Amino acid sequence: MSSLEYNREGFLLKGEPFRIVSGAMHYFRIVPGYWEDRLLKLKQCGFNTVETVTCWNLHERKEGVFDFSGILDLEKYIETAKKLGLYVILRPGPYICAEFDMGGLPSWLMQVPGMQLRCDNDAFIEKVERYLTVLFEKVRPHLIEHGGNVIAMQIENEYGSFGDDKAYLRRVEEIYEKQGMECLLFTSDGPGYFMLSGGTIEGRLATVNFGSNPKDNFALLKKFRPDQPAMCMEYWNGWFDHWYEEHHQRESGEAAEVFKEMLQGGHSVNFYMFHGGTNFGLHNGANFGEHIEPTITSYDYNAPLSESGDLTDKYMAVHDVMEEVLGEKLPITVGNTPKKAYGKVQMTEQVDLLSHLEVFGTPIDSVEPMTFEELGLDFGYVLYESVWDGPIGDMDFEIDGLADRAIIYIDGKFAGIKESTGKRWDPVRLSADFGEQRKVQILVENMGRVNYGGHITDAKGITKGVRIANRYHYHWKNYPIRMEDVDKCRLEKLESLFKKLEDGVCVTGEEGPAASEKEEKKKALDGYRPTFYRGILLIEECADTFIETTGFEKGIVWMNGFCLGRYFNSAGPQKTLYVPAPILKHGENEILIFETDACKAPEIAFLDCDNLG
Repeated sequence: MSSLEYNREGFLLKGEPFRIVSGAMHYFRIVPGYWEDRLLKLKQCGFNTVETVTCWNLHERKEGVFDFSGILDLEKYIETAKKLGLYVILRPGPYICAEFDMGGLPSWLMQVPGMQLRCDNDAFIEKVERYLTVLFEKVRPHLIEHGGNVIAMQIENEYGSFGDDKAYLRRVEEIYEKQGMECLLFTSDGPGYFMLSGGTIEGRLATVNFGSNPKDNFALLKKFRPDQPAMCMEYWNGWFDHWYEEHHQRESGEAAEVFKEMLQGGHSVNFYMFHGGTNFGLHNGANFGEHIEPTITSYDYNAPLSESGDLTDKYMAVHDVMEEVLGEKLPITVGNTPKKAYGKVQMTEQVDLLSHLEVFGTPIDSVEPMTFEELGLDFGYVLYESVWDGPIGDMDFEIDGLADRAIIYIDGKFAGIKESTGKRWDPVRLSADFGEQRKVQILVENMGRVNYGGHITDAKGITKGVRIANRYHYHWKNYPIRMEDVDKCRLEKLESLFKKLEDGVCVTGEEGPAASEKEEKKKALDGYRPTFYRGILLIEECADTFIETTGFEKGIVWMNGFCLGRYFNSAGPQKTLYVPAPILKHGENEILIFETDACKAPEIAFLDCDNLG
């Protein structure tokens, strides 16, 4: 019997009435040095529970090899919550959505013979069971039934928005039972009969997800399951952002009033998100409408705690609601973490990717371009290279099945960019005389696999082929560019600092080049090649800070080997990257930048505030 039970009116914890007031915080979106800070802020807002999903795609990046260390140390996160007096709700999926790459599913699943995701497919169930068995070995000692603080676990996630395979849900449920997960088990779905009927399990608690109108949504759930209490498992009090969009914001007072209405109705609720954190690394997901819509690096979510963990107006409004409902004062002793503006830092070393491909290993030869998954690459880039023989009469160069962004070089010179976002598709022409050859290189970026809906089987790279006019080209070299290998790059010192001219062109030279040199540099800018840059930040005191990359256009930043994530200045809305103090150190801090598009000046600025648009 579970320690957390329920009747039609509400929950009982060890036989006593208990209302769940929970907030979502994902351990893998917060550096471990800040877990206690963020959890304590949740506690001091009057909440009694923290909720987190788990990320299969990071815990088992390579099939059969598991990682629960560092930012993935789920047990330490659970123990930290217990130390602060918080209960835990776990949502292991296996699918989690969470605006995370492929909804938390590992991309290597797409290479398993006979694989069909999220249904009663033996190949899928076999991999799910292996993962959950390893995960549950770590979770089981922390169940409340064993003296821990994990009070409930969710089976799958919003399955009614994807499928109606009850046999599949029962098989996942059986894994939980077989592994002795004796706590309360539940499902969560959108607030509609169509979604609830597809995603719920007979005999298990059903919860709903919504952002407004709790009266009608709870009434619908009670009509669907009259013998159960009504709980909102995802109260969407904010929202996430895609590149090319404006930053989402929701008025604090209005969000707090909806929360208050739920509490006054006697309902339980889980804020999604209470603290969103950051899509560190290259782990963000994407949505799919007419085109792919990649999620930005920040997962601020306009939540009560900002991306950097600051108390926002929304936090204070929610805190006031909790004091009113509980009828007691909730002292706040925690404050915002210190922020510092360290100023500008010049990059002093660089290396051109296309000239140093051997650093990333031997290319794999293939007849057709290979996908990321075929190359065993989950995140990063693939460089496709081939030689075309003339004659070619100035013809259109096209990529079919591009996922997601390609930068094309012909004979080492920039030729154009094509994106499957629908925002950019440069016309590219290829020509060659009799006896001539053209070397074509295509750098393709995985901007984030789809995390929701029917497009989650989202192979990356060039999935169909490359052609001129109607004729496809065959025989390619495929270079997987693993971003974990960047420390192998042999950077060389910049001979002199870049200078910005009035026309915005990047040039070198101590005194400034002659007019003819300026023109040559302007031409060279059109032929920019992807480049790694390195610089050093010298500090005496470590504090949170924010990197502004206005001298660059699109790429990735690392601090002391920790991947902060992507920037994409022309797309917006995000204009800064969050740097948590725990990854900094006294003295020298290494900055590494991979820029794919353009460099106006090889310098960045460290600010004391964010700019999310």
